Amino acid sequence: MSGRTAGPVRLLLADDEHLIRGALATLLSLEDDLVIVAEAASGPEALAMARAHEPDVAVLDLQMPGADGVKVATSLRAELPGCRVMIVTSHGRPGHLKRALAAGVRGFVPKTVSAQRLAEIIRTVHAGNRYVDPELAADAIAAGDSPLTAREAEVLELAADGAPVAEIAERAALSQGTVRNYLSSAVSKLGAENRHAAVRLARERGWV
Repeated sequence: MSGRTAGPVRLLLADDEHLIRGALATLLSLEDDLVIVAEAASGPEALAMARAHEPDVAVLDLQMPGADGVKVATSLRAELPGCRVMIVTSHGRPGHLKRALAAGVRGFVPKTVSAQRLAEIIRTVHAGNRYVDPELAADAIAAGDSPLTAREAEVLELAADGAPVAEIAERAALSQGTVRNYLSSAVSKLGAENRHAAVRLARERGWV
């Protein structure tokens, strides 16, 4: 993408909640220097719209169908390095923030932020700077890093809906014994009573 230095900041908005996305688009469009060039309701659609319109800044919801905001950000960093990515979320858990920063996200803010403040943060991100909500940053520091390995986190996430070991094993392409070992290790590391409690604890911290 070629760098744009003149004209308004071109935005992509992605959120599967149509009412929120529509309201945000309306409010941000009131800013003279911001223009909405595309909207999306899912991760794959956000990627398609970004490829088609090459926005300056992509404002993504964290949790979307198909691919979450962090996965979309990872793809955009590889495909459209000139596009700055922000995540606006109602699920600002510590692990989510750390994943987002590792993916190259430049802004991470809660949905409770005002539209005027969000516009200011978009300008900050577009200028090449980073903005992380101070409260979310403090929570992330206090929570520390996840003790789970990538495989343990994956298996624990697959167990979140109460799926039996055999089903988890099939979905993860692992043996049932290996799945049990990963679940047992995750439960132990999290100090949980069982895998259901482990899922809840890991989700509270944004580790799955």
